[in-house]
Amino acid sequence: MWRRIREIMRKEFRQSMREPRMLATMFMPPLMQLIVFGYAVNMDVNSVRVAWLDQDRTPQSRQLQARFEGSGYFDIVAVPVSGGKAGELMELGKVQGVISLLPGFGGDVKRGHATTVQVLVDGTDSNTASIISNYASQVISGYASDVAVAHRKAPSGLPHIEMQSRVWFNDDLRSRNYFVPGVVVNIITLVTLMLTAMAVVREKEIGTMEQLMVTPIRPIELILGKTLPFALIGLFDTIMVTVAALVVFQVPLRGNLLLLLLGACLFLMTTLGMGLFLSTVSHTQQQAMMSSFFFFLPAFMLSGFAFLIRNMPLPVQWLTLVNPVRYFMEIVRGIFLKGSGISVLWPQMVAMTIFGAAILLFSASRFHKRLD
Repeated sequence: MWRRIREIMRKEFRQSMREPRMLATMFMPPLMQLIVFGYAVNMDVNSVRVAWLDQDRTPQSRQLQARFEGSGYFDIVAVPVSGGKAGELMELGKVQGVISLLPGFGGDVKRGHATTVQVLVDGTDSNTASIISNYASQVISGYASDVAVAHRKAPSGLPHIEMQSRVWFNDDLRSRNYFVPGVVVNIITLVTLMLTAMAVVREKEIGTMEQLMVTPIRPIELILGKTLPFALIGLFDTIMVTVAALVVFQVPLRGNLLLLLLGACLFLMTTLGMGLFLSTVSHTQQQAMMSSFFFFLPAFMLSGFAFLIRNMPLPVQWLTLVNPVRYFMEIVRGIFLKGSGISVLWPQMVAMTIFGAAILLFSASRFHKRLD
């Protein structure tokens, strides 16, 4: 039995290496996703282009301007002389925000009166706008606190309270650390799903299914011989992307690599089973490829890769509970960023095992060593 399975696997590897579409499927998705999500997709806000509209022009306003320039968050690229010019800069997209100081700002600060600083932010990108607004609030709050201390506004009988914040799991708040581990999930899903889906269909197209039908190979041996090569390819891609994440993108791996590979093996039951099912309902490789994308895109969108599941409508959140990709995404990010172990990730492991076994058994029951 194992000798026949080994020969089928050898045949599958040889055919895959000779087929241009199969080679492209094996190596192009990992390369493209690494480039896109490692370099192009960047949600970090490091240098904000702002215009400084100072209608007060006092030492106090210049002190606040120096605070913004020295914060490391803001880059003052324009100093308009009127609100109309500032609005024009915003419309043209030359600045992401405008810091506006009204006349009398310096006098109010000297007298210890309440005053305002207007922060106008381009809200086209709501996430970036929220971050910019938060950065500006921190700078202004720090300046206001120093002014209050200088004017002895704090009662001497009260203790001084200073807030100190610390970010866990992603200290530098780099979006790359969030996205690159998710690429592991997307690659193993797409590659193994498409390769398996096209495996049986290719035998029909090139006319070799009839030859397999007259051999003593049993259906279970044919299934194993067809799917195991792509399982190995999926594990190879997982290791390749993990090494690239550590070496090229400097993403931390705080958990156990063997636990990551165990999770990948459990997840492979789902993707191989679904690919096998698609191969039995498709008649051409084009149909198999399109069917693969029909499964992959909804699973990808509902996996939590780019959009937080808790922000989705409640019915959609329930729908994600039957998405195996969601559980593997939680496992990969937990191992990479949090260093989570089996004591934390066992519910996701159990869910993937149940879904994978059910899908694989159902797909295998539909598979027959026949032409249609």
